[in-house]
Amino acid sequence: MNKSTFRLIQPFIVLQVIVFVGIAGYMLIENASFVNALFMTTISITTVGYGEVIPLSVAGKWFTIFLLITSWGTFAFAITRITQFVVNGEINKYFKTRKLMKDIASLQDHVILCGYGRNGHQAAQILKAHKVPFVVIEKNEQLILKKIAEGETILHLEGDGTDDDLLRLAGVERARALISTLPVDAENVFIVLSARSLNPSIHIISRASDAASVPKLKKAGADNVIMPDRIGGTYMATLVSKPDVVEFIDFLSGEAGHSIHMESVSYSDLPQELKGKPLREIMNWNRTGVNCIGIKDPEGKFIINPPDDTNIINGMKVILLGSRHQVMQMKANLK
Repeated sequence: MNKSTFRLIQPFIVLQVIVFVGIAGYMLIENASFVNALFMTTISITTVGYGEVIPLSVAGKWFTIFLLITSWGTFAFAITRITQFVVNGEINKYFKTRKLMKDIASLQDHVILCGYGRNGHQAAQILKAHKVPFVVIEKNEQLILKKIAEGETILHLEGDGTDDDLLRLAGVERARALISTLPVDAENVFIVLSARSLNPSIHIISRASDAASVPKLKKAGADNVIMPDRIGGTYMATLVSKPDVVEFIDFLSGEAGHSIHMESVSYSDLPQELKGKPLREIMNWNRTGVNCIGIKDPEGKFIINPPDDTNIINGMKVILLGSRHQVMQMKANLK
C-alpha cells in the first residue's frame, strides 16, 4: 500500500521539487521577491514565452537554461506517469485497495483464512452463512479474482500467510481465530508459529496432510489440527451406518441450518448469582428456549447430556443449542 501511494504521488513530488528549486534559485541569484521568483519559475516550466519580470544576470541566464531543460524533462515524466496510471487503471486499483485496507482495519474479533483452495473456500462459505467476518490471505490472486467474478464478495490480501507484516495487515492482533488450509504442512507450521507469536490468545486451526505433522503443528501452537482426508473417510463410512445423524449434523453446520446455533457459555460469562449453581438454575434463569447439550469440564473433557444437579464451577463451559434468535437473546441476558 505504501509503495502504491508513493508511485501515485511521485510525479507531483518531482514537480514540487522543481518549483521549489526554481523559486529558491531566482531569490538567491537575482534577489527576486517570492512572487517574481514564482512567476519566473512558472513561465519557465510551462514554456509559455512571457517576458522576464526581472533583469537576468549571466548566472541567472545559466540558471534559467538549467531550469528549462530540467523542468521540460521532469514535466514530460510527470505527464507520462499520470497518463500511465489512468490508462492502466492503476488509480482505480489504488483507491479500491485503499478501501479494502480500510474495511480490514475496521474488523474486530474476525477470522483470518489462509488459503482459498477447496478447504479454504468451504470454510469461507460456512463462516459467511453464520455471518462471521473474515479476511482471506491467498498467494494466487487469479483464484480470488475468479471467485469475485462469480459474484462472491471477499475481503482479501494477496501474499504469503507466513509473512508477519501481512498477518498484521489482516489484523491478527484483533482476530479471534486463524484457519490455515494450505496443502503444504511446512507452510502451515510457519503460519501457526507466526500467528501464535503475534497473538498468544488467538484460536488457531490448521490443516494437516500427513499424520506425522499433527504433533509438530500442535507444538507450534495450533489449538486444533484437521486432516481432511481422514475426516472424509470417516464421514463416508458414517453415512452408511448412521445416515440420519450425519444429515442432521450437516443441517446444523451447513447453510441450510443457518438459523440453528450452537454456543458455549463459560463460567466467567455467567452472572455472579449463578456462578457455582446447579445447571437446573442456570437453564431456568431468564429462560429463552435454548437447551443444554453438554458441558466441558476444567480438564477439557465433555459430558454429554449432563444431569440437572451438576454444579457449574470455575473452568467449566456450558454447550447450548437453539435458534439464532434464542441464542442472541440468551447472550444479551448475560451482558
